Amino acid sequence: MAHTVLVTGADGFIGSHLAEELVKSGEKVRAFCLYNSFGSCGWVDTLPPEIKNEIEIFMGDVRDPNGVRTAMRGQERVFHLAALIAIPFSYHSPDSYVDTNIKGTLNVLNAARELDTHRVLVTSTSEVYGTAQYVPIDEKHPFQGQSPYSATKIGADRLAESFYRSFGLPVSIVRPFNTYGPRQSGRAIIPTIITQLLAGQTEIRLGNLTPTRDFNYVKDTAHGFMAIADCAQAVGQELNIATGIEHSIGELAAELIAQINPAATILCEAERLRPENSEVNRLLGSADKLREMTGWAPAYTFAQGLAETISFLRANLDSYKVGQYIL
Repeated sequence: MAHTVLVTGADGFIGSHLAEELVKSGEKVRAFCLYNSFGSCGWVDTLPPEIKNEIEIFMGDVRDPNGVRTAMRGQERVFHLAALIAIPFSYHSPDSYVDTNIKGTLNVLNAARELDTHRVLVTSTSEVYGTAQYVPIDEKHPFQGQSPYSATKIGADRLAESFYRSFGLPVSIVRPFNTYGPRQSGRAIIPTIITQLLAGQTEIRLGNLTPTRDFNYVKDTAHGFMAIADCAQAVGQELNIATGIEHSIGELAAELIAQINPAATILCEAERLRPENSEVNRLLGSADKLREMTGWAPAYTFAQGLAETISFLRANLDSYKVGQYIL
């Protein structure tokens, strides 16, 4: 049975893939995209016509409660992905993260309560855990706000929890570990490395090489969201989406160099380093809870996901600012 669904942040990286996969599964999708004077719907504009033509566009801003309420009216399910995500930008513009990530989420929760929305999925991030105190990180791991970005996501998560506990709102907190794949912003580590290599640079500029991450291919992340939305047992729950495999940034860079240009070397740049106490040194997640509840498992290996990402970036290199540090 098809559902009416709203995806906030559909114009972004993960949101556009989720909207696409929801259309393919037969859902009736409304895409909430950030209003701008260019009329741009971000990555939604690049979707194949047979997908895009099935999506209803709503231009707005999650910081505006009236627009959020209007967009959510008539929608059985809401996938709330709209957020400010870049960690370095949060160091000097934390107010904007509070407004978007916390107040924006509050707007979604208030509207869902008023409209009796059937299911609300609030997007969290593995960054809320900070550096791993034990591995694999499960949903009982303590939270630690090591950046203004992660602090605002912790705040949004706890608001979602409070609406479940206080008002019985049917909300789930979805916590993806590091998602990568086609359409990802050039500020992220994998596009940063790949685009420099594809542009023929032989000196790859990076920050700290020692932190480890649990990388999810974006289509696996999207299907994790969909599995949670279909699972009644997931209401009121926080669920990791993770592979259970970690790769250091140095190992990742070495693998991509080997695949694209073995002659390249790595240069560490000071401007790309996070403040020492803000750097999350290790992320390795457990998706046991998600697997037990829904049967979800990654469909892509790391090698397959990287190959898909390289192919996309090779075809779209002109859209990226190669070698320029983006906050």
